Amino acid sequence: MLWRRPVLVLLALTCGLSGTVAQVVTGTEREAVSVPVDGGRLTLRPLLDNAVRVRFTRGATPEVPSLVLSERVAPPAFRVNESTTTVTLELAKLRASVDRASGAITFSDADGRVLLREVPGTRRLEASTVQGEPTWVVAQSFDSPESERLFGTGQFQDGFLNVRDLPRRLTQVNTQIAIPFVVSSRGFGLLWHNYGLTEFNPADERIALTPSDAAGASTSVDVTTTEGTRREVRHERAFTGGFTTSGGRHAFFLDVGQKMARRWHVEIDGKPVVDFANLWLPPTTSWFTELAAGEHTVRVEGVKDDQPVLTFRAARSITEFRSPVAEALDYVFIAGQGDQVTAAYRQLTGPVPMMPRWALGYIHCRERFKSQTELLANAAEFRARGLPMDVIVQDWQYWGRHGWNAMRFDEADYPDPAAMMRTLHAQHARLMLSVWSKIDPGSELGREFVARDYFIPGTQWVDFFNPAASAFYWENFRTRLLPLGIDAWWLDATEPENDDLAGRRTHAGAGERMGNIYPLFVSRTVYEGLRRDAPDRRAMILTRSAFPGQQRYASATWSGDIGNSWDTLRRQVTAGLDYVVTGLPWWTTDTGGFFRPGAGQYADADYHERFLRWLQYSTFTPLQRAWLPDRHRAVALRSARREGEPALARTALPADAVSVQRSGARELRGLHAHASAGAGFCGR
Repeated sequence: MLWRRPVLVLLALTCGLSGTVAQVVTGTEREAVSVPVDGGRLTLRPLLDNAVRVRFTRGATPEVPSLVLSERVAPPAFRVNESTTTVTLELAKLRASVDRASGAITFSDADGRVLLREVPGTRRLEASTVQGEPTWVVAQSFDSPESERLFGTGQFQDGFLNVRDLPRRLTQVNTQIAIPFVVSSRGFGLLWHNYGLTEFNPADERIALTPSDAAGASTSVDVTTTEGTRREVRHERAFTGGFTTSGGRHAFFLDVGQKMARRWHVEIDGKPVVDFANLWLPPTTSWFTELAAGEHTVRVEGVKDDQPVLTFRAARSITEFRSPVAEALDYVFIAGQGDQVTAAYRQLTGPVPMMPRWALGYIHCRERFKSQTELLANAAEFRARGLPMDVIVQDWQYWGRHGWNAMRFDEADYPDPAAMMRTLHAQHARLMLSVWSKIDPGSELGREFVARDYFIPGTQWVDFFNPAASAFYWENFRTRLLPLGIDAWWLDATEPENDDLAGRRTHAGAGERMGNIYPLFVSRTVYEGLRRDAPDRRAMILTRSAFPGQQRYASATWSGDIGNSWDTLRRQVTAGLDYVVTGLPWWTTDTGGFFRPGAGQYADADYHERFLRWLQYSTFTPLQRAWLPDRHRAVALRSARREGEPALARTALPADAVSVQRSGARELRGLHAHASAGAGFCGR
């Protein structure tokens, strides 16, 4: 019997399921199958013909509305079959079978082919606290045979595409975007439904490290921070230790012990196994190493203030998710191959609005234009040289004396922003403006946020979890910036930067509960405001972080403040692929790197080659954006022979590349033709 409505469900319970272990229950607009196991309750809720949500709870834990699964879809027909050993939920394209003895779930397709199994005995739900509030530590392991290829978890700088058995810490930080979603070559996708930190395939065996007494070399670097450009002196330091293994392939995980790293460098038995540097790096990285049985030495090189923690374990045929703060053990399983998984994911979490046509052209970005005159001269130079440029970007500090992100141009350098916009539009160019989710509390605007208690305490970040704070932010955005005619919005540092919610209180409670979903709330505020107050124009948002469901807010991302080496470029390829496979399609990089090789780049043939190859690669990413340095005419690379400029003209916007990009956009639109016209397919 297929069950669709609560009346039929209750009848079936009365006539056929009385006295059995399983129950079919109603709630939150859908029916679900509930099975008592291991002192708790395991609930399987059908979402689509090929998707089911799994929750394991103890006690009276209500199911609150999801912040990710936002779409209202009709409950699918399903059947429940029971035997002495199993309770099976049957959907048109999916079977989820619960073993009565162990409580473990096996997922199969409609033909009975096993797609994924929970590992018996690995379900974990333990009471804990966070900032004095009750919470749960949750974990679940799944089988993962050696033949499996697993992709996703978001944008990482470790260089891996296949993340099977790879340890990753899912947190938001500059150059790293945590998306707890994976897609398997075995024919499924899995969304780990948690908004905070998650350990993916954790390695728990710790190697004791001792810092060296000798001081290492010192270097001075200029770094871009949220307070402006700052010069830092960094002192190197080494940390050494030892460990013993039984041999074979091992997974390693390094946490440098600071909010940001400067270098990942580890040697095992005197041989480097990881060596990557940047002025900013995520604090963690991971890798695999083949080891002989016996004792091994390890050396970690970093900076003086690092407090590195190095862990490892033997390779295993398991995929594990573990979250230290959770409302319940909660995940969504989707059966299908790549496109089928993505289609189901977007049915559940929201469609992708169409980007404006001009967004698929060349986006020109510079660190940074310092006046209205400078920006307009640069745009005019593109037109004079016949070089294609669709969008020009005004980065930070245009607010000048008014204070950080005052939502106001400093009149001394930008006397008439509205006139600047009219000039750009007359040249068929568009402007993207940098607007942050933090505000200087000492500024005129910031004082208003302070008076209303709209900041996350101890920070300058707006508490977007507070509807009143979000509305006030948009009201100022709407009145101060929207009337100028600006076309696109660069929402920078929406992680928020440096994992700044940990240990903080937000309107939604402890920051650890919501740490990874903050960027979604920022994008939602701006997108919904744009659709309401500028409905005749398509919205375009570029931001540095994301979370599942953020695609519904016309949100594109880029890979953050990366370096400029060949290895950095290679890592962007894997970072971008593991990001877009999670269902968020719009992604790009700082072509040429955010941190550049300095003034010597203009005479460096190797860098010219790297920049042009990077630009070619960017042409075939969803969006193409180049990043050029400060205080130089940023139209093309300046070499003595000026060979870069013709190549830039050829590479920047080939017609066939535009066709590819626009064709992909049309496919996105077709994939979600079920969405209403109000989803974003309107305006210019």
